Amino acid sequence: MKSLKHLNKYFLKYKWLLVLGTIFVIAQNFGAIYPAQKVRESLDEVVSAVEKGKELTNVADKTELTSTITHIVFIFFLTIIIVAILRGVLMFLMRQTIIVMSRKIEFDLKNEIFNHYQILSMSFYRRNNTGDLMNRISEDVGRVRMYVGPAVMYSINLIILFILIMITMIQVNAKLTLYVLAPLPFLSVSIYLVSNIMNKRSEEIQQQQSHLSTFVQEAFSGIRILKSFVKEEKTSGRFEQESELYKEKHMQLVRVNSMFFPLMLLLVGLSTLLTIYVGGQEVMAGRASAGNIAEFIIYVNMLTWPVAALGWVTSIIQRAAASQERINEFLHIKPEIISGNNEAKKLQGDIEFINVGFKYPDSGITALQDISFKVKAGKSLAIIGRTGSGKSTIANLLLRMFDVTKGKILIDGIPIESWNLNSLRKQIGFVPQDNFLFSDTIENNIAFGLTDDIDEKERKGKVESAAHRAVIYDNIIDFPKGFQTILGERGITLSGGQKQRVSIARAIIKDPSLLLFDDCLSAVDTRTEESILQNLREVMSDRTAIIISHRVSTVKNADQIIVLDHGLIIEEGTHESLMTQKGLYCELYEKQLLEEEGV
Repeated sequence: MKSLKHLNKYFLKYKWLLVLGTIFVIAQNFGAIYPAQKVRESLDEVVSAVEKGKELTNVADKTELTSTITHIVFIFFLTIIIVAILRGVLMFLMRQTIIVMSRKIEFDLKNEIFNHYQILSMSFYRRNNTGDLMNRISEDVGRVRMYVGPAVMYSINLIILFILIMITMIQVNAKLTLYVLAPLPFLSVSIYLVSNIMNKRSEEIQQQQSHLSTFVQEAFSGIRILKSFVKEEKTSGRFEQESELYKEKHMQLVRVNSMFFPLMLLLVGLSTLLTIYVGGQEVMAGRASAGNIAEFIIYVNMLTWPVAALGWVTSIIQRAAASQERINEFLHIKPEIISGNNEAKKLQGDIEFINVGFKYPDSGITALQDISFKVKAGKSLAIIGRTGSGKSTIANLLLRMFDVTKGKILIDGIPIESWNLNSLRKQIGFVPQDNFLFSDTIENNIAFGLTDDIDEKERKGKVESAAHRAVIYDNIIDFPKGFQTILGERGITLSGGQKQRVSIARAIIKDPSLLLFDDCLSAVDTRTEESILQNLREVMSDRTAIIISHRVSTVKNADQIIVLDHGLIIEEGTHESLMTQKGLYCELYEKQLLEEEGV
């Protein structure tokens, strides 16, 4: 239950809904007890009237007595109907407060988790899979909602009803009450023992649900690979295995519940038998009436649902506790990358790496070693090297997705850790290597970097201008719906080259101070590449640009070029100077030249 303390702030936030709901619960429970008292009064009056009727001989008196009994029964039924209607109204209001509160808490908790996910560092996403993240914000939150809603509502209802019934029963007959309550200690011990098993089973179920979600998410994301390798049948078999394991863990919990509920009903039935037996003795001794026995039997049956619900509520709470513990596990993770200050500075574009080294925290792989270079504002730097040389790591460090292991990075002479994180990233136009696009229109994907306060006409003009510069405009207008074409998941509607060019348009539309291209032209042909680079030269004319690539044709016109190999700078200079060195750069250039010529 400790994990559920996290929700107390939400109960405090919606305290008035909880208070009102509790008032409605109390009111409707008074309505639940009143009919039992009315049964006792009516039955005692009817029994008394029948006893008097045995002594009457006059027909007129008997007729009057029959009329009296009929009146008593009529009033009884009328009262029960009125009370039932009032209880129905109160139960409706009870649900409209407590259940509505649970939905509001569910909404807030999902937003809290989602917002927390967004501030966590990239290393968090390298350690955790998408399916698990999704499961905690959907399935786990759903189980928690069952606690803050139905479980809380029925718990309050159970406690209030139990207290009211106990007070009423003791006032009527203390001895009979003692016998009725005799089985309850055994019930408490049973709940304590079984709840621990339920908690363990619930946690196992949620863990398996995460595995299942991850498997499904990966299968559908990689559906093209599955089909091309004809692995549908094998994947279906693995899914069946995972589902079978999930089902088995659920069945283990069901088996615990299947023993628990009959046990509770057995103990409640025992209370009913004791009520009849002991109550009969009390009636024969003159210490109770027939109405008292009827009243007590109603009370025992009224306790049947709350006691039965106790097991259900216990199961809900245990599942919620297991889910909230999983949620707290991520909520308690602190972001490794935090903003240096709240001041938003204008980025001029001076970039300097001083003896920078970086090792990925999870894998322990050293990506960069003693990297030093400087780029003046308005100039371009190209970074070239073979796959795995550390090129993309430099891009991640400039965006501060990670912090350096050693050395330091200066932007406009200020350590990158001292910059406001949001301000820094807003002023960088980044084109990633994987070219992720959202399942939205092409227009919205390109306009992703624009602010929301821009008017529609200006927005459309900027989108079209960015598309022209990225040499994607002609492709877009060839689609039947043009810029309003909806892209599939991760931009699957477009080819690799088209996705890269849309990503470029999305970056340059921001009008950033620093342009950062991470191997963003690898999927386009040489002619298209030259057109894009020609347009980008206009864009880059007055701003700093860092171009990362493994193709010499992409980087040869940069003001400065550095060549990386195994995380080290092995060559540095302009295209002409590097060609005269006859090193790795020259080797890459000659190989790519031969490839283009078809040799």
